[in-house]
Amino acid sequence: MTGHVVSLPGSAPAAGAGARRSSARVLPGFNLTLGYAVLYLSLIVLIPLSALVFKTFSMTWPQFWEAVTSPRALASYRLTFGASFIAALVNVVFGLLVAWVLVRYPFPGKKIVDALVDLPFALPTAVAGISLTALLAGNGWIGQYFEPHGIQLAFNPNGVVIALIFIGLPFVVRTVQPVLEDAEKELEEAATCLGATRWQTFSRVIFPSIAPALLTGFAMAFARAVGEYGSVIFIAGNMPMVSEITPLIIIGKLEQYDYAGATAVATVMLVISFILLLIINGLQGWQRKRSAGNSQ
Repeated sequence: MTGHVVSLPGSAPAAGAGARRSSARVLPGFNLTLGYAVLYLSLIVLIPLSALVFKTFSMTWPQFWEAVTSPRALASYRLTFGASFIAALVNVVFGLLVAWVLVRYPFPGKKIVDALVDLPFALPTAVAGISLTALLAGNGWIGQYFEPHGIQLAFNPNGVVIALIFIGLPFVVRTVQPVLEDAEKELEEAATCLGATRWQTFSRVIFPSIAPALLTGFAMAFARAVGEYGSVIFIAGNMPMVSEITPLIIIGKLEQYDYAGATAVATVMLVISFILLLIINGLQGWQRKRSAGNSQ
């Protein structure tokens, strides 16, 4: 008797169907998906920004230079980008602390604190500005204790920085928190067993793994602060050359029907913001490559 192999009925079609199902994709093919993505990005981002640049081209170069380098505009650049940078740095430090506490320590009311972190996301910026002004003004609940010592927290650049810290904190916390949750605690325990101090464990084990997330949170908080308007105008005092932010200058030019001047100042902010974010993204890529090299 010669042996022969008996194939089960329907086995080949089932395998073929499985292969077809494995090759199927939930979304359409690359070309169609890329087309939809580019179209959406163009409608939401590229076309409005292009209109901004084209409107600026209606000015001559001397007119453009005069609009963007006036003493009032230069003072607003220094305040806007300087205060945004300081606020982002503060948020990196305290955002890391808040995320660390929420991830590593159980305590009563933890869910309430976790929800309060997102409050600046949901709170209208005008409400945030009015609330901060009521607290930090000379007759406010907090400001009344600093005013006798010559420390003014509202209606000057200090108020601008405080408002930007308030609206930027959630970006750092929500960026770093998932990374801390996924961190391998075994590495920390191994470092402790090998005799590493707490600072050595943090600087050589924990910080390299969360550094890209910290840079991302810094970039998001900085970008949010640069474009902030509603919460700042109430607490800044809006004094020209002292506490006037660049978005307020743009609004003022629009109210004066100086559309070309407004778009010129906005274009300068766009270029500076893009360059800074490009640098931050480069630092993120370098940090990831460094972390990958160290892990290997």
